[in-house]
Amino acid sequence: MVSTQSTPAVRPPVPLAVVIFAGCAVAMLSFGERSAFGLFLTPMTEARGWSRETFALALAVQNLVWGAAQPIMGAISDRYGTARVLVVGAILYSVGLYIASIAANPLVLQLGMGISVGVGLAAGSFTIVLAAFGRSVTPARRSIAFGLGTAAGSFGQFLFGPLTQGLIDGVGWERAMVILAVAVLTIVPLAYALKGRAGSDAGVAPQTFREALTEAFGYRSYVLLVFGFFVCGFHLAFIAVHLPPYLSDLGMSPMLGAWALALIGLFNIVGSLSAGAVGARFSKSYSLSALYLARSLIILGFISVPVSQASVLLFAAGMGLLWLSTVPLTSGLVAVMFGPRYMATLFGFVFFSHQIGSFLGVWLGGRIYDQTGSYDLVWWISIALGVFAALVHLPIKDAPAPRLQEPAPAA
Repeated sequence: MVSTQSTPAVRPPVPLAVVIFAGCAVAMLSFGERSAFGLFLTPMTEARGWSRETFALALAVQNLVWGAAQPIMGAISDRYGTARVLVVGAILYSVGLYIASIAANPLVLQLGMGISVGVGLAAGSFTIVLAAFGRSVTPARRSIAFGLGTAAGSFGQFLFGPLTQGLIDGVGWERAMVILAVAVLTIVPLAYALKGRAGSDAGVAPQTFREALTEAFGYRSYVLLVFGFFVCGFHLAFIAVHLPPYLSDLGMSPMLGAWALALIGLFNIVGSLSAGAVGARFSKSYSLSALYLARSLIILGFISVPVSQASVLLFAAGMGLLWLSTVPLTSGLVAVMFGPRYMATLFGFVFFSHQIGSFLGVWLGGRIYDQTGSYDLVWWISIALGVFAALVHLPIKDAPAPRLQEPAPAA
């Protein structure tokens, strides 16, 4: 088997420990803030007189724009470097949150929370960070590095859940959103440590951008991975946005919803690190299959018993272990299949599928609730999709694509 390690000429000009720290901090900020957006649903819709579908549609557009822009931002990062993309992402993210804080009508909300934040997330998300990790560590340690980056995003969720609810209670939702807009600009100085771009894979025939896309979408395992990651997006977006109002509808404190999201983030630190370690030793595709099936079982258990504070916290802990654990395994499969040269781009297309799922999870949650007054149907859709994803991942090959198993032609 030919090595897929990148040439050292393009590795970041800073120590590896600094790269990992900065990347984890970026993931913590970008994903942590984003995971708390659902806490704004109730106070914002009540203040503006909007339906839940109005707010949910803005986040659905955000997820769709994030996904559509992710391959583009990944391609720019692969070609021109990570730091520039992260800086642009942080600025767009911050501007979008400020626009949302002053939005007086749904259109302005869509422009801010939907489009600007969506593009900002694509340019400043952990997807770009993981690609930087992929070129900075050896192939044997990539899965563990991806687990660290994902765990950092989970810690951000744990941190920003109760912090955001505390800000909303203390200074109001408008000022809370402005504070988040300012905080995300911390990504700008952190971006320097992730400076650099991927080079050609050592010992492998060089490949153009178009050839990389043709190879990926002609490879059955990659296509199945794209379909499977759709389900992850549906699960995460629906639960992150609609779990807090679901609990409020049942007469529970808004803070319980905030702590449920925080607990998901806390337990996913363990889940992400464990997934990274598992992916380094066992089949990533089989591990993903088991993970999605476990999600369905946990959701089924949650809706089958009377909802109480204890059941909510148990559900949050169980889902937390599986929340972003898909990311180190999925990104690890992309790196194994094709190497790090076009990883930001190729994982970006996988992530686009994830965000289509996120769009449907957020929007259908609001739509079905407004039509039926209940989230029951969406919970059952989530269970069925988990079983579907478990089956889809079984045939995926956890091995390099044929091109990486062949020696490069003689010069």
